[in-house]
Amino acid sequence: MEPLQHAFGPVPSRRLGNSLGLSPIPPKTCNYSCTYCQLGRTNHMTGNRQAFYPVEEIIREFELYLKDADKFDVVTIVGEGEPTLYAGLGELIDQVKQRTDKPVAVITNGALLWDPQVRKELAQCDIVLPSLDAWDEETFRAVDRPLGSLDFQKIQQGLVDFSHEYTGQLWVEIMLCGGVNDSQDSIDHFAQILQKIRYDRVYINTPVRPPAEPDVRVASPDSIQYAVEKLGAISIDMLSAGSFFSEIPDDYEAILSIIARHPMNQFEVASFLESRCVSNKDSILDNLQHDSRVECVDYKGILSFRRK
Repeated sequence: MEPLQHAFGPVPSRRLGNSLGLSPIPPKTCNYSCTYCQLGRTNHMTGNRQAFYPVEEIIREFELYLKDADKFDVVTIVGEGEPTLYAGLGELIDQVKQRTDKPVAVITNGALLWDPQVRKELAQCDIVLPSLDAWDEETFRAVDRPLGSLDFQKIQQGLVDFSHEYTGQLWVEIMLCGGVNDSQDSIDHFAQILQKIRYDRVYINTPVRPPAEPDVRVASPDSIQYAVEKLGAISIDMLSAGSFFSEIPDDYEAILSIIARHPMNQFEVASFLESRCVSNKDSILDNLQHDSRVECVDYKGILSFRRK
């Protein structure tokens, strides 16, 4: 079986259960270069929507997973950057929904929600998970490091507009970075913005995997608790995760496919290999540490692996 370019997983998601991922964009293609991004710095900054790949190509890979539909709970269009940059997004969502009755979700930074066409395409989804990392232009630039042409107020208004048009589940995620946007004053500002948005859930996250920039810090437990109480939110840290899965028969290639979209730490790699009854786990972990295609990051004493 050839390595899959678009379909991956299922991977455990603490919000979505076992998530079968579909990536419609090239690696690290985004209109943000977030300081906390677990994939590292963005290589290809762009604000232009493009048909990077034929929809049929992505669907062919998706169809390979349908025989094992019991192994995933949701189909998540997420990519290795910003999926709304994919010009075929609307057709892709439609084609996926024609083939499965599982919920279809899109994880987005929300930067293009000002565009009525993007909002129309996302309206087909069962769940949309937009990010909300800032309350003003300064914090927006500090945390998300967006493309220069993007305007914070325009993006925020796009999220507000979408929330009042959308009839599916809207789950807002706030990434709190220590010393940047996790003060009580910051969280109070988030509360003011959320008053304008019609949403179903708010999730609080903090960088627990190796971030793009080494000086990024996790939010304090007190800040997270204050946000949970002030915003009526759910802390992702309080949720549990499942296990990784891949259709790719070769164990090492399966790991490479997963970490291209979802970094794994040494314990997750070991658990994944155990689920496949692999006996040479130590050898595979050693190979990952010396593979020129893999970035091995020692983060707080735990090794994490992501594709370069």
